[in-house]
Amino acid sequence: MHFAENTAAKVVKSLMDRDHELFIFSNSLTGTLSGDITWLDADTGHLTICADSRGRDISHYSQDGRLSFDIEVQDDDGGAEIFNFERVSSITIKRDHHLYEFQCQLPDSVLLNDNRDAIRIPFILGMHARVNCEVYEDELNIKGKLRNLSIGGCMIDIAIEDSAALRVDQVIPGVLIDFPNGTSISTKGLIRHIRPFGSSTHAAVGLQFIEKDHALDEHLFHVVAEAEREVAIRTGMNPEAGAGSPLFIAGKKEKQIMRREAQDKVKHANQPPMTRGVKELAKQLHIILMFLKNQNTFPEDTLYDCVDTLLLLVNKDRKQLLYALSLLRNEAEWVRHAIQVAATLADFMIGRDPHSPYILESVAGAFIHTMGKPLMLGPHLPTLKANMTPDQKTLLKGHTTTLLETLDTAGWQPSQLCRNVIEYCNERLDGSGYPAGKTDQDLNDTARLIGLIKVINKLMHPRNGAAPRAPLDAYRWVSDHDEQYDKALLVEYIQIYGLYPIGCLAQFSRRFLAWIIDTDSKGMPTRVNVVKNLAFPNTAISTELEAHDFMQIGKLEGIANPDDYDIVPKEG
Repeated sequence: MHFAENTAAKVVKSLMDRDHELFIFSNSLTGTLSGDITWLDADTGHLTICADSRGRDISHYSQDGRLSFDIEVQDDDGGAEIFNFERVSSITIKRDHHLYEFQCQLPDSVLLNDNRDAIRIPFILGMHARVNCEVYEDELNIKGKLRNLSIGGCMIDIAIEDSAALRVDQVIPGVLIDFPNGTSISTKGLIRHIRPFGSSTHAAVGLQFIEKDHALDEHLFHVVAEAEREVAIRTGMNPEAGAGSPLFIAGKKEKQIMRREAQDKVKHANQPPMTRGVKELAKQLHIILMFLKNQNTFPEDTLYDCVDTLLLLVNKDRKQLLYALSLLRNEAEWVRHAIQVAATLADFMIGRDPHSPYILESVAGAFIHTMGKPLMLGPHLPTLKANMTPDQKTLLKGHTTTLLETLDTAGWQPSQLCRNVIEYCNERLDGSGYPAGKTDQDLNDTARLIGLIKVINKLMHPRNGAAPRAPLDAYRWVSDHDEQYDKALLVEYIQIYGLYPIGCLAQFSRRFLAWIIDTDSKGMPTRVNVVKNLAFPNTAISTELEAHDFMQIGKLEGIANPDDYDIVPKEG
């Protein structure tokens, strides 16, 4: 079939007409480059992209005269629609010190051959299908969206935090693809590649279909042909194609899902810079894990970018940062814990001595000290979310050793101070910690401090079925275990963060619940966001009050567990 115009260019033009972002990526680097389309000839497919290299070696992004990039737009239901171009013919021109221009030639068609020489159909311009991957039978399921499909395989788009359980060459025993009209495909898959996708809140996972039979092949031929017809209609490639494919007409079940997604959608457009900064740290930790796990490389630059960002946030406004840390409740447990511990450690050390030469490497170690846990995910430890069996808890105690061995295999040696934080942060003064059973005389001040910060953070968050403790209860527990933790450091910690830390949910005598936004020098709340009146539990509230208005909500009684009331902190 011959097409008179460049349909790939036509699709790009339609994306340019909407708010969009372009990200140039390399399969060997964690970071993407943001680019701008400065010229597009819709007839010939000539495309010009300008990007700031941000001091990075541009040759990693433009290899052998080829450029790969994602164009991301927000779809109508608040999600992201991402169109992917790989290995596009390109000429690189340096325009300024860090400014580069890429003169690209788009392929004639959006339909391309995949690595198994089958036609690959991109799911674009509103086309969608849902994917459920049963990673471990009856244990772990990951949901995503279909981004392209061929007879031999597909690419799916998942939340980047879900990529922690996946690795290249892993067999996925159950891959279920559901089309809007209810048609489904059930098969088995083999992971061929994983990479950050678009703005990197997503991950792209390439799957090869394996162990197919004749009936499945016939079914795949049918749905691929239908998807090709739909693409032809939506892009205008074939005006004679007639009506669209019934695959993409939403049935009752799909309409219910879309309605529920619209109701549950969380708007992030008005997030303050501090919140965006904290969420960016979470995203970067997932990307570091992805490369360490799947490419056997450790992206050192990304780690130290995270450290620099965190130190900047602490110095900019430590109280805003402390509140923003409470917004990590929905992140993976290992990520939430790592960022909150690293931030508290940085805040504590800067408060003592902002010029201390030990801050940088100590915070770097705190950022990755839990990364061994997702590295251990597998059949015997399918998830870190669910309650663990005693055997799984014992297995998980090897996470420090797993991380250090993986770093060694990847050829990255942390500094001695960074390594000490990783290695000793789970040790205890009485030798009851792990992995080496170190004692008082073996542990320096930094190891004692991060051990204290970790246990308080652990006690104040739900963990393995245990409810979170109020700060005062957590402090009492640590004080009662002074054979394990440094009591002088505990007193210093309480003096800094108080009995009512920023980001906690306070309960007042008139049955109001409020998030603590700011505190005074004695650790008492001075500004709160009132979110619930327990006398009217179904009524939503969002009212900020200063200390002089607290009489409206009563006397401060203590700290409540937000999970008991199904509420989360206000992000905007």
